[in-house]
Amino acid sequence: MSTASNRITHGTLAVAPELDQLVRDRLVPGLTLTAEKFWATLAEVVAEFGPKNQALLDRRDALQTQLDGWYRDHPAGSYSPEQHREFLQSIGYLVPTTPPFQVTVKGVDREIAGVAGPQLVVPVSNARYALNAANARWGSLYDALYGTNVIPAEAGQPQASGYDRNRGAQVVAWAREFLDRAIPLAAGSHRAAIAYTVAGGALLVRLQGGATTGLRPGAELAGWRGEPTAPSAVLIQHHGLHLELQFDRQQAVGRDDPAGINDVILESAITTIQDFEDSVAAVDAADKALVYSNWLGLMRGELSETFQKGGRTITRRLNPDRRYQTTSGTELALSGRSLLLARNVGLHMYTDAVVDSHGRPIPEGMLDAVFTCACSLHDLARPAASRNSAAGNIYVVKPKMHGPEEVALACAIFARVEAAFGLAPCTVKIGIMDEERRTTVNLAACIAAARDRVIFINTGFLDRTGDEIHTSMEAGPMVRKSAMKQQPWIAAYEDWNVDVGLACGLRGHGQIGKGMWAAPDQMAQMVKTKIAHPQAGASTAWVPSPTAATLHATHYHEVDVSARQAAIAQRAPAQLDAILTVPLLGATALTPEEIQRELDNNIQSLLGYVVRWVDQGVGCSKVPDIDDVALMEDRATLRISSQHLANWLRHGLCTRDQVQATLERMAGVVDRQNAGDPAYRPMLPHLAGNLSFQAASDLIFLGAQQPNGYTEFILHDRRRAAKAAHSGAQG
Repeated sequence: MSTASNRITHGTLAVAPELDQLVRDRLVPGLTLTAEKFWATLAEVVAEFGPKNQALLDRRDALQTQLDGWYRDHPAGSYSPEQHREFLQSIGYLVPTTPPFQVTVKGVDREIAGVAGPQLVVPVSNARYALNAANARWGSLYDALYGTNVIPAEAGQPQASGYDRNRGAQVVAWAREFLDRAIPLAAGSHRAAIAYTVAGGALLVRLQGGATTGLRPGAELAGWRGEPTAPSAVLIQHHGLHLELQFDRQQAVGRDDPAGINDVILESAITTIQDFEDSVAAVDAADKALVYSNWLGLMRGELSETFQKGGRTITRRLNPDRRYQTTSGTELALSGRSLLLARNVGLHMYTDAVVDSHGRPIPEGMLDAVFTCACSLHDLARPAASRNSAAGNIYVVKPKMHGPEEVALACAIFARVEAAFGLAPCTVKIGIMDEERRTTVNLAACIAAARDRVIFINTGFLDRTGDEIHTSMEAGPMVRKSAMKQQPWIAAYEDWNVDVGLACGLRGHGQIGKGMWAAPDQMAQMVKTKIAHPQAGASTAWVPSPTAATLHATHYHEVDVSARQAAIAQRAPAQLDAILTVPLLGATALTPEEIQRELDNNIQSLLGYVVRWVDQGVGCSKVPDIDDVALMEDRATLRISSQHLANWLRHGLCTRDQVQATLERMAGVVDRQNAGDPAYRPMLPHLAGNLSFQAASDLIFLGAQQPNGYTEFILHDRRRAAKAAHSGAQG
């Protein structure tokens, strides 16, 4: 951890040596940008926008104080929706209605502006995961089906070691049915195909019985590999996505297949968010240097990671492009990698990795902005064909913004960085996370504030629920967490996001996204239910793994998102009053057993996540829930659990002693669930001195006082203490 004595001074800034070395030795070599210019730009950004950043945070606190007072003075049922709206307008929480407009963003890559498909989110701090996600642009449908529960194992017949031909046949049958739905033949079925060839610029399919057919209109041959009369692969385009049939009669699967199809490869994770925020535990200069170093490696195209798997040493790098022949006689090259976006931290985060002339931490989002853009200069300097962004953009997702003023600040910061680095205006395109209530209810104004840069809006149920609870903390006890998705506000919120995005012209210019599928081992249920996202008009939705991306890609072949958006644009839009309906428990009476079950569920989830975050620095992982079902967790999950518990404590549904006893009991459950992890340090029996247990307790008992219900402040303090303790023990 950096100290005042070993910092390097750059103008008005004092910089941790880890960051100074990264800039000097790896970031600026090869660029016209100098280290001096880099740090001078950061100093100018901090000086110019630091006071505004703090003023906006003060504004958040002032609004929350007014909200708390109003909800205390106006018990549930004592006010009308009109009175609620009028109050929110009077304090500036609701801004005036934005006149109709269309976004003016230009030059957006087709992966964002023109193609609907899955989006991965991955912690950029983990190079192996970051590379896996970047390489998830293409995925094997056969592998995704074979290795998951989409096709249930037959009762009493465990999967054989090696290749199970019976299961393989089930995979092929499922895939053929998918092909018939997604890219149907003009006549007959893919299930009856015995040969695929290319002739006359079209795909010809010979069927059992001797008939020959082609593709039904809506799908077209895009290219092939090998000889046209016996291709090794054919590439088909449908709904803007590509699908590749691979042929090899020498391999186990292709040998058994009448047409010789050995695999079906789907274009899967079209875009990936490399996350600097909720899925990482970056609490100091060393952590930030790792995050920035990996992003730099991705932007330079040189990131690699070597690891052991199955007794072999494997080195993972970014995938090359995929190349095909075309009917015009030219070569078609398609990116082998997902288009990468960087998610920076929010306005509320400050970091002492760099301090100002008074020794004060600087806004971490400003450090992120300058580093993200500077690293991306390497990508922009590469030939267009090998760049992350062929269109020459830098894509940054901005989380946890509250209303249009905060969006405007983000845009102003990026404009300042563009000018300093000699970039064209609006090179930096931004995504707006619609995960705070003040952004939701003012979404059109937020989009308007970034109309020349916005390429993304999305909904995030967990963070949005955490903010919903904290914003209305004084209004009364909230419904059970499991009942939250059935509340009026959530359906209106999901529809409102799409309605506003379409009305503002995002169709064809940017993504309208939906949230994460949190159960990475429950792929059968995901395939069954997540098709609802493209049906709702979302051009992208988050998935937890490359395998999930491939399976979710099937939904975008089955649903024409552009057509759905055109139809949705004609419906009556969602209503603001529904969004503003606070999800209160009301007259519903809960039994003591129901209350205790809720406490058990929330506290086990909270402890299970916190113990890995604080003790191991793991910001995102599969965490077993109280029923031992693995769920993909990040800080958003923690926010809703801690705020829900704080709300019930505040309104007397449970007592401090009851929560404390549950914490102690659930610590034993979490210890048991992690017993197989050699790096795990049990919480029991020394709970009083355990930093993870202390953090979990504070998140609950101090939850109502945390700004906007954020968990970062408590987590960062305890993680830094844990790092110091581990370092001292090793020393």
